[in-house]
Amino acid sequence: MDSGPKVLAALGALLAAVALGACGGASKDPARATAAHTTTSASAHLVAGGPRTVGAGAVKEVSDPQEAASFPAPASVQHSAAASPAKAGAAIVAAGAPSDAEVRNELSQMKAVEQSAKQSQQHRLTPVPGGESIGGNGALPIAPGIPEVIQKVIAGANEIADFPYVFGGGHASFIDNAYDCSGSVSYALAAAGLLSAPETSGELESWGVPGPGRYITVFANAGHTYMYVDGVLFDTAGRSGVYASRWQVGSVNNAGFVARHYPGL
Repeated sequence: MDSGPKVLAALGALLAAVALGACGGASKDPARATAAHTTTSASAHLVAGGPRTVGAGAVKEVSDPQEAASFPAPASVQHSAAASPAKAGAAIVAAGAPSDAEVRNELSQMKAVEQSAKQSQQHRLTPVPGGESIGGNGALPIAPGIPEVIQKVIAGANEIADFPYVFGGGHASFIDNAYDCSGSVSYALAAAGLLSAPETSGELESWGVPGPGRYITVFANAGHTYMYVDGVLFDTAGRSGVYASRWQVGSVNNAGFVARHYPGL
């Protein structure tokens, strides 16, 4: 009997079993380790229709409906790879940052001051023409009066703020040269130890606990995700260009998204 059809069928089943969506899709086990994700070359992510997240179970792929608004990078775009999230979080935290315990003890006295500083900072942020990205070097200044863990989230987001958008970027490994919406949010959260492995936007719908947080709120649905950190929007959609910052002035319509935050933050 000719075994050719059986071999092809088995191969097809195997390939289908390992295919996962990068920005959208059903949830995987959130406790999976980062090491379980196979690192692919950075250039592979810059090929249209290239690799997506690979894991242990089949997950339906959902395209990012905001991809067209995220200045997707063409295959010719090259960018150096990011540092690890942990390194990014440790390297840029404001000097002399208070511990989480110290911040909790002082929150009642600092509330009015923080609110005033936040409003002042937002007034200083001006968008780059072509979108809503903040100007300067694209990095958000880190306020020393916020919890250290939030400073690390901002530091992680700053590390990749001006990286190109590529669907699937940042999912095979945290260390990449382009990041999609969920890859971007995952990297920033990992810089503060709030995530151990990249998650899709669908998975981020169940990250943390329900509702908005005081310092950080992640908004997610099956196809797209973004977050507000200390009142400032971090989003791939709405930027001012391929290398413009993911930090943006103003806000977006949150209808159709699930709000999540980390307990206590």
